[in-house]
Amino acid sequence: MMKVTSVEARNRFGRLIDIAQQETVLITRHGRAAAFIVSPRDMEELLDVRRSRSRAVAELEAWAAKVSKERTVKQAAERMTDEDVNKMVHAAR
Repeated sequence: MMKVTSVEARNRFGRLIDIAQQETVLITRHGRAAAFIVSPRDMEELLDVRRSRSRAVAELEAWAAKVSKERTVKQAAERMTDEDVNKMVHAAR
């Protein structure tokens, strides 16, 4: 990962866009991370992960709602099928 200050980024923006196609560029301000420049491919991968996480959270929330209607978590877990578990695991990936 390439690291540049915000001043350097302003002065070399066009070149940094080219570099971002090969590696992520970290832009700092006052020594702290301020922004990243990433390729469209990397951004799409990050968005895919976010969407997968959202699906996993929705699955877990649905399961939690189901559990809240049960007497105990153990009873709800006993009713979970292997397919339910596999769906949740695949959604989390």
